[in-house]
Amino acid sequence: MLDVCLLGTGGMMPLPYRWLTALMARYNGSSLLIDCGEGTQIALKNSGWSPKPIDIMCFTHYHADHISGLPGMLLTMGNAERTEPLFMVGPKGLERVVNSLRVIAPELPFELHFRELTEDVEHISFNGYEITAFKVLHKITCYGYTIEIPRQGKFSVERAREQEVPQKFWSRLQKGEVVCEDGRTFTPEMVLGAPRRGIKVTYCTDTRPLPVIAQQAAGADLFICEGMYGEKGKEEKARGYKHMTMQEAARLCAKAQPEEAWLTHYSPSMGHPEEYAKELKEIYPKIIIAKDCRMKELTFKDE
Repeated sequence: MLDVCLLGTGGMMPLPYRWLTALMARYNGSSLLIDCGEGTQIALKNSGWSPKPIDIMCFTHYHADHISGLPGMLLTMGNAERTEPLFMVGPKGLERVVNSLRVIAPELPFELHFRELTEDVEHISFNGYEITAFKVLHKITCYGYTIEIPRQGKFSVERAREQEVPQKFWSRLQKGEVVCEDGRTFTPEMVLGAPRRGIKVTYCTDTRPLPVIAQQAAGADLFICEGMYGEKGKEEKARGYKHMTMQEAARLCAKAQPEEAWLTHYSPSMGHPEEYAKELKEIYPKIIIAKDCRMKELTFKDE
């Protein structure tokens, strides 16, 4: 089971009724945060979730509305007596940017570990999360993220017996252990069927529409995508600032066919993004104009 919470849905600056875009996910006692703009802590508090279990932070890019809330978040995590290392992922320059922000948060009771992205597509495995970072098209280097929770195949008594795996090892192999005895090595693959469908979430903001975005979001349980502008006549502005209109986002959804799609990262000038829901649903019926602290529990589907 993967819990997700879209903490905020705003772009550029926080508003009294809309915090900046950030996503939090929880799996197996470990939390993942994507972006941390000004006000993210307040949005997190409003959601009822805790910052202490955040073990990994991923940053799309280093514009202020996506990272300026980091120093306060780190201090709060330290004050919550966190001592475990925090893993950070982001475009090249991550360590320099974070250390610059830490001038006002110099002492932390936990270490920071960094993974800087340089390739168009990179894969990271961490605490049960399988993360794919993919480069998108903004005015500065920017990445989207796909988060997947894999699911192993079902235990097969027939496979275990065919390969003469002692029954005393079945439970350990199901848990992923490799067992050696009397010169033989027993692996989980010897008792498990083919991997089953897992859980997949794709998150993407601050970009022009690109084929790679639809490819990454293809068949996702949840696709969260920027919808910066909804008004007619904003297309040229979106192209100039390397953002996406709601209509362009909806067309990406139609290509990717996710189970559900949420729009986010609305322009401060757009007071009521829900006004465009009917138009967008004509392009992709499963699209939702998300609001702050929208949550969803994603579970493995029976096959």
